[in-house]
Amino acid sequence: MLEVFVSVFGITNNWVLSYNNQEDVSKVVVVVIVVVVVVVVVVVVVVVVVVVVVVVIVDVVVVVVVLVIVVVAAVEVVVVVVVGGGGGGGGGGTARAAAVVEIVVGGVVVVVVIVVVAVAVVVVVVVVVVVVVVVVVVVLVVVVVAAAAAAVEVIRL
Repeated sequence: MLEVFVSVFGITNNWVLSYNNQEDVSKVVVVVIVVVVVVVVVVVVVVVVVVVVVVVIVDVVVVVVVLVIVVVAAVEVVVVVVVGGGGGGGGGGTARAAAVVEIVVGGVVVVVVIVVVAVAVVVVVVVVVVVVVVVVVVVLVVVVVAAAAAAVEVIRL
């Protein structure tokens, strides 16, 4: 275990093994642990910030798009009701009603699709972040355990 740890962190075997000063070796191990912990914390913070930014952007885009669709649909309904065929009596009324229903249903379908896609994007981003954080934490634990084992081995020597 000591050899692996030493070779991974670029400290030559002879340097560690020939050193009688255990304090220096343990200092190296402590520095490595601190560096790894700092790197892991930075990575996790960056990942979390990225996720928050992505989620916020997706939410804002969804809200804007939905608002635009609602406004456009409202304008279309007004145009159909107000402008739609002057004459024709009952027939005109039915056509208008059908046009209004079509606009509303179309708008609802588009909004639902957009919301579903947005939710899917957010879910995927969150899952990726969770996976990254878990992997990083596992690596951290492995490195710290390896460092501790190496320190114990050095002290035994």
